[in-house]
Order: sequence, then C-alpha cells, then structure tokens
Amino acid sequence: MPKAKYNKIYEEIKQKIESGEYEFQELLPSEYTLIEEYNCSRNTIRRAISELVKDGYVQTLQGKGVRNIFQSTEQTSFTLGGIESFKESALRNNKKGSTKVLLFTELIVDEKLSKKTGFDVGSEVYYLQRLHYMDGKPLILNHNYFLKSVVFGLTKKIAENSIYEYLENELHISIVTSKRIMTIEKMTQIDEKYLELGDYNCLAVVTSQTYNDDGVMFEFTQSRHRPDYFRFQDNAVRR
Repeated sequence: MPKAKYNKIYEEIKQKIESGEYEFQELLPSEYTLIEEYNCSRNTIRRAISELVKDGYVQTLQGKGVRNIFQSTEQTSFTLGGIESFKESALRNNKKGSTKVLLFTELIVDEKLSKKTGFDVGSEVYYLQRLHYMDGKPLILNHNYFLKSVVFGLTKKIAENSIYEYLENELHISIVTSKRIMTIEKMTQIDEKYLELGDYNCLAVVTSQTYNDDGVMFEFTQSRHRPDYFRFQDNAVRR
C-alpha cells in the first residue's frame, strides 16, 4: 500500500491525540468509521493504527477497539524505538525547533575513526557539529558523520533544516534501521560551552549507526543531550 496514505492517516490521528481531541483512555472511532472518514481500505487503517501502537499512542483491545494511552509530559521526549529527525521530534512535542551548524567539514576515515564509527578506512565522510534548540533553549549537541557516497550533495543549509527530509525527499533514500547505545557521560569542553548545563556535569548520550535499505551504514551520530529537559521513551511489548 502507498506509504503516503497510511502515513497521512497516522499523522492526523496522532495530532488529534496530542491536541486532546481524543482524550486519554478514550476509545478511538471504530475501524468502520475511520474507513469511511478517510475513504480508504481496512488494511490502510490497520497499518496506521499499527504505527500508533508501536509509537506508544494507542493500545488495541480485543473486542473493544483502540484506546488512547498517550499522556503528554513536561519534559521533551525522544523515542528510542523509532527513527525520527530532530525536526520531527520538535513537531511531535509541540515545540519550536531550530538547528545551528557549528562545524561542517569533510574527512577521510582513518583507523581510529573507523574503530569509533564503523566506516571503512579510506571512506569519505561529512563531519558536522550541530546544536539543536527547542523553544530557544540549546538542548542537544550532535556529532554527525555521513557517508559521502550515499549522502552526496549535503550542505550547511540542508543540515540546518532537516537532513532526513533531504535524504528521503531529494535523494529518495529509505532509512530502515538504526542500532543505538545509550550511556551517561561526563561533559566535555564543547558540551559546557554550548549546552548551558548549569550544575550538571554529565549528559545522556545516544550513539547510533543508521542503515539504508541496501544494508549500507550511511550515518554515525553521537547525540549529547542536556539532562534536565529530556526524557527518552520507548514502547515495549512482552512477546
């Protein structure tokens, strides 16, 4: 089924949940009602609902329907289970996001960088340092490495908007999976300079290796998060 159809329905239902149009613990309209409302197939509705389940917005109840289980939090939340850009995270949290590129350069991967990132020695990569703001507060410092042979044509202007939008809409790259490790680390000089840490001397750090549909790792990113504004969330299912 076309991704655009179920994704559009997913976004519209998600917006209604986040805005409170569908209240916490309320059952969503029936499957038949949604099919009529969106003029689509049952499979399309079920795919949209499945995505909402994965992202922790709703729970399916056998014989009863689909219940809204979303509750907003004061802290900005980022998902560990899904893959989303900073721009998408800001929109989901109903915040105004912006990005400043502190450094944009190109590197040849040596043995030390290869061990750190997983890129082959000799690979050409873009290296960026980006500072992400929400509602004017500097909250994340990203160290991004992008494989130049895949993410060709990357510019500072693109990096200050959304790299993932560029990858998907301009280069037509499918972003499939991301392997992540989360750690707590002491702040560095650059963290202290840009993140306004106050009395904090450590950060939440998410390190990720991201792959396209050809199985090529095109991104290595270390996201360094100011701890007082962020909550990492996942939706776990017992199997």
